[in-house]
Amino acid sequence: MEETKTYTPADFKSDQAVRWCPGCGDHAILNTLHKAMGALGVPPHKTAVISGIGCSSRLPYYMNTFGFHTIHGRAAAVATGYKVANPEMTVWQISGDGDGLAIGGNHFIHAVRRNIDINIVLFNNKIYGLTKGQYSPTSDRGFVSKSSPYGTVEDPFIPAELVFGARGNFFARSIDVELATSQAVLEAAARHKGTSVVEILQNCVIFNNGIHNAITDREVRADRTILLRDGEKMIFGRDKNRGLVRDGFLLKAVTIGEDGYTLDDVLVHDAHTESNFLHQQLAMMDGRGDLPLALGVIRDVAAPTYDDGVSQQEEEVRARKGFSTLRDMILAGETWTVE
Repeated sequence: MEETKTYTPADFKSDQAVRWCPGCGDHAILNTLHKAMGALGVPPHKTAVISGIGCSSRLPYYMNTFGFHTIHGRAAAVATGYKVANPEMTVWQISGDGDGLAIGGNHFIHAVRRNIDINIVLFNNKIYGLTKGQYSPTSDRGFVSKSSPYGTVEDPFIPAELVFGARGNFFARSIDVELATSQAVLEAAARHKGTSVVEILQNCVIFNNGIHNAITDREVRADRTILLRDGEKMIFGRDKNRGLVRDGFLLKAVTIGEDGYTLDDVLVHDAHTESNFLHQQLAMMDGRGDLPLALGVIRDVAAPTYDDGVSQQEEEVRARKGFSTLRDMILAGETWTVE
């Protein structure tokens, strides 16, 4: 039986110099991930961090854990194989919006669909940073970049919409500058059994500086975001006087005490209800209109996992067939010797 030990963020930091641009949001995310891992109590040698290609994908170098810097878009595929082969490990996948949703988009949705017990942290800065500023799958229509000098003519992916479309069971969101929220959702993601997706809105100071400012600036953040907490009223605003209510099948933001609305009318967040109807509505709010951007754990529902299913199937087949090794399986049928 392994000895119980308390871990600190320092236990998960490698001795490598962090090579991201000064001011990059990746620094904050790395910091909160170290803190989350320390709080979870899972030892470094039981933790693996797997990434694809991109600025965010350098993160495994800065972890004192097992790590694998893989190839573009294939982090989910490698993380899937690693988890199935090593079910006792806690597996984190680090991907950017380009790496995870462009070339890696197919792997992303199928990892979610299969509900493999991995934690996907999606850094969303709406740009390709490592390759010097091309538009990404999450860039807004009309976005001007090096690869779209006259503006994009396509609509972006919304990560939450992909997760819910793939029947995801865990989705959370944070902002790189919201350290406490980021740590809390990362811890919740690790405790969830199954595929967890945490989208973190991240700022690229070089190629897309300020892309999230309309939502994240201190002057507007309280009015344009809402931090959801399970079992609590959906209240937001600088004065905590605004709330979310039902308006037919839609959501509506109201001021408590005005137009006949009281605190009793404000919805209570339930992250664990199996129906994803309200969860999807909350996740799709973008903070650009009257409805705020939802932060925190939006959905957290238990469901069978792919890796548990594979392990159980293996045990059943071994018991039924009477072999426990690959060699036993190969020699179990009719064999012959070539002289």
